[in-house]
Amino acid sequence: MSRFVSKIMKLAPTVKLNNGREMPILGLGTYTSQNKEGEVAIKHAIDIGYRHLDTAYFYQNEAEVGQSIRDKIAEGVVKRDDIFLTTKLWNIHHEPERVEGACRRQLANLGLDYIDLYLMHLPVGYKFINEETLLPKAEDDGLLLSDVDYLDTYKAMEKLVKIGLVRSLGVSNFNSEQLKRVLDNCEIKPVTNQVECSPAINQKKLIEFCKKYDVTVTAYSPLARPKPEEQKPDFMFSPKVKEIADKYNKTPTQVSLRYLIENGAIPIPKSTNPKRINENFDLFDFTLTDEEKSVLDSFNTGERIVPFNLIKARNHKYYPFAIEF
Repeated sequence: MSRFVSKIMKLAPTVKLNNGREMPILGLGTYTSQNKEGEVAIKHAIDIGYRHLDTAYFYQNEAEVGQSIRDKIAEGVVKRDDIFLTTKLWNIHHEPERVEGACRRQLANLGLDYIDLYLMHLPVGYKFINEETLLPKAEDDGLLLSDVDYLDTYKAMEKLVKIGLVRSLGVSNFNSEQLKRVLDNCEIKPVTNQVECSPAINQKKLIEFCKKYDVTVTAYSPLARPKPEEQKPDFMFSPKVKEIADKYNKTPTQVSLRYLIENGAIPIPKSTNPKRINENFDLFDFTLTDEEKSVLDSFNTGERIVPFNLIKARNHKYYPFAIEF
């Protein structure tokens, strides 16, 4: 780590979870961060102060994430306890008897002894064919789904905490009713619900609901996967947001992420670009006024960029987006 980096490094504030553990309120998403490029990006993020890293079995990059963490531990940049690592149980492993084996394989991929936060990636299970078939398809090219009750899956995940493989549990892509059903039937409360959340789908109602039960909301795709050539999403290319950004000597990206944090979400923007990784982290020296937050509120359409249409097409009973939140 260069002297320059170590001199300017600041850490993100943390939030206390319902089990007493601390989670940084900003993380690095690693979807599509693979191979050497992924490792370089993750190591750079750790160097500049990221301590919350998010991966998943489905991303097929747990080896790169784990290697980056282990290398930075070996260099003395961090200790294992400094890192808050999230990964996820993939949908082909929902049968309770598959859960522990899946988690142990993921720990082997990571080369680590425990996972800080283990999420159920979706409330909907997929048919298990083999470990390599992550999206099992039928002859009509539709997804092959299972009817496993996500409560049974969650109860199997609770065992992982009891045997020390996992420190905290959570869910992802759950609606309010599904989350409440877990809360009503669990021994170990989920600490977060990770959902798509950006100024275009700000999830204020879900955040408010989760707050009542002391569950955090983690925001994936917090910048709605920008497409500069199409000037999308609107909030990233709006003159109004640019005006707010200029006032604070920030960028529309930074204003958008700050808005989510002030709403009570924990954004995990993904990037392999060192400049963007730096930009996404530089959020803790300004706050937005109520009027400025109202401007960002105006971009909330509720439209998803990750609607899980393949599940919707199967009319599955646990499809999570059939209700408002």
